[in-house]
Amino acid sequence: MNSTARGVDPYALDKRDIARSFSRAAKSYDSVAELQRQVGTALLALLPADFQPARTLDLGSGTGYFSACLSNRFGGQTLALDIAPGMLEYARRQRPMADLHWICADAERLPLAPGSQDLVFSCLALQWCEGLEIALKEVARTLAPGGLFALATLLPGTLHELEQAWRGVDDAVHVNRFIPAPEVQRTVSASGLQCVQTVQRRWVMHYPDTAALLHALRALGANNVNAGRPHGLGGRHKLAALSQGYERLRERDGLPATYQVYLTLLQRVEPAETL
Repeated sequence: MNSTARGVDPYALDKRDIARSFSRAAKSYDSVAELQRQVGTALLALLPADFQPARTLDLGSGTGYFSACLSNRFGGQTLALDIAPGMLEYARRQRPMADLHWICADAERLPLAPGSQDLVFSCLALQWCEGLEIALKEVARTLAPGGLFALATLLPGTLHELEQAWRGVDDAVHVNRFIPAPEVQRTVSASGLQCVQTVQRRWVMHYPDTAALLHALRALGANNVNAGRPHGLGGRHKLAALSQGYERLRERDGLPATYQVYLTLLQRVEPAETL
């Protein structure tokens, strides 16, 4: 009997699994994080050139790559917050900076005072939350009036080639579910944050073979953490069938892996006083 038949959401996320997966991937993450660096650079480009926050939060900081970028660019105090203790331990050793402070916490329960941050930056992290609306309300609570929130998250269509190839093998859940753009927009509106700018972009990464793609996903810690996931990859025969199905999608540069990304710049605006 599968998890759906038992009434369990096969796409439900287990945060303990997420924290363990990313903790294990800390040492290998940077070696395969080209997409994350490209998306984060595009997200930084949304920030106004004259914006100078004194207090910055990197939400879902991972190995601290963009935490260091933010600290170098803006100075002041930068907080690097992540749910994975292994990531933070690795980041602290790799990027020992005086104004960079590390916090192990959940994005849906930020241990920060209201109005304490001028900028919150989050690159490809909030798709791991159980409820995006909770995380956005926490960010809105944490931002100072006029503060900015730069957010990049994944949309449906991400890794659709991998999902398609797996469908020819079995009916288990192999790719995480992502929130559609209209739902993200509704959640943003409900949070009280005001949209300054939104961009939807598609990145396509290429790999020499299926094994290289699966290795990269494991090295990132971006494993399938849904409740309906199969345990293990399914053995040699399933992997061979997966590779055979994926080969039908091969392009000139290799096997494609598409990432649909939603980038947005939001602002906390105080409501106008009524007479």
